[in-house]
This record gives sequence, C-alpha cells and structure tokens, in this order.
Amino acid sequence: MSKKSRKKSSKTPSGIATAKKKTPKARATVQAKSGKTPRMPATKSGATIAKAGSHKAAPKQLNSSKSTAAPAGAKSPLTEGQKAPAFRLPRDGGDVVTLADYAGQKLVLFFYPRADTPGCTKEAIDFTRLAGDFAKAGTAVLGVSADSLKAQEKFRDKHRLAVPLISDEKHEMLEAYGAWGEKSMYGKSFLGILRTTVLVGADGKVARVWRNVRVDGHADQVLEAATSL
Repeated sequence: MSKKSRKKSSKTPSGIATAKKKTPKARATVQAKSGKTPRMPATKSGATIAKAGSHKAAPKQLNSSKSTAAPAGAKSPLTEGQKAPAFRLPRDGGDVVTLADYAGQKLVLFFYPRADTPGCTKEAIDFTRLAGDFAKAGTAVLGVSADSLKAQEKFRDKHRLAVPLISDEKHEMLEAYGAWGEKSMYGKSFLGILRTTVLVGADGKVARVWRNVRVDGHADQVLEAATSL
C-alpha cells in the first residue's frame, strides 16, 4: 500500500473506523449547544466545606454549650453580698455550733478536705498561729470538714490546734457554702470537699469567698481581708 493510500484510510488494521477524540474546545462547543453545565467532580476541600456547613455540625455546638451549664438540680454558688447560710453542727469537744452564735461579729470558715493530711494540717496550723490577730480584728475562726468528731479531736490534739473544728459528715453545710463538688485525681472524677474559705461580715452577709485555695500564705490573706472589713 502506498503512503498516499495509508493517509486517506481512517480504519484500524481490523477494519473498524476510529472516532476522533474531541478537543477541550470541541467539548465546550457541544456543551454550549446542549445548554448543560459541566459537572465537576467534588474535591476534597469542597467536601470538607460542605460537611462543615451541614446540619451534622450543630450537635457538636450544642454539646459544647451544654457542658458549660450547671448540672440539673445544682445549687447556685455562694456569692458575696448574700446572707450566709445558717448551720447547726457538732464541734470538737462535743458542743454544738450555730451561725447565730457569731451574730454581730465577723466569722471565718475554712473548709478543708481531710484532717491530718499535709495541706490541711498546714492550713489549720496557720490559722492557729494567727488566732490572736483574728481575735483583735473581732473575727472568729472555724475549721470545717466531713471528718468525724473523733478524727477532729485527734487532729486537734496532735497539732495543738486552737481553732474550733466542725464535723459535717452529711455535707449539709459544705454544700450550702459551695465547698462540696466534683474533683479529679489521677484521671478519675469523684465528689469531695473543695478547699474553700468564706469570710462572713458582722452583718451576717458573705463578704469574701476564696475558692480552690492555695494553702501557702492563705491565712495571712484572710486576716488582712478581715482586718480591713
């Protein structure tokens, strides 16, 4: 077969005619005539944007706002200026202590997690060291925990504590003063005493609240606040 005849032939060796491939320009012409918009494949970024704007993103936002809300049935936190919650509980030595016993004078309530543990011992000793200065400032001091009276008395005797220690085994006062709540240790959550201190004014109202107390220097800070009240 001559070169001229091979150029004119549009058939493959098998005799079947081959269709010429359409160029991008030719495809655009066909699409324009048909009036159809080309369908582009979804890209990875496009899929991500579509997913973010879909209704599936809403539950995440709702869960986030739900986690910041107070749990159902939870008491409102103690705030400065409100009337101090009344209490009536036993103290070391067997006596009963009430808020009314301190009417007309300032009162410091320091809530500690457990008697005779390092941090609680240091805190109780610091308040004992400053007991005379608190008295001069017209301020009484009470320590409160969920320990039994026996444990409180043993704690008092061992460290020669000079501040009354209240036993709140049912957590009633602890909850009323916002010193009972969720804690975590070694990745586990549990309910317990939150180290908290409350200063009650002579008018019976909460004057100051310290939460998540750091023991070092804390008693001195409370004395300064009580003196200036």
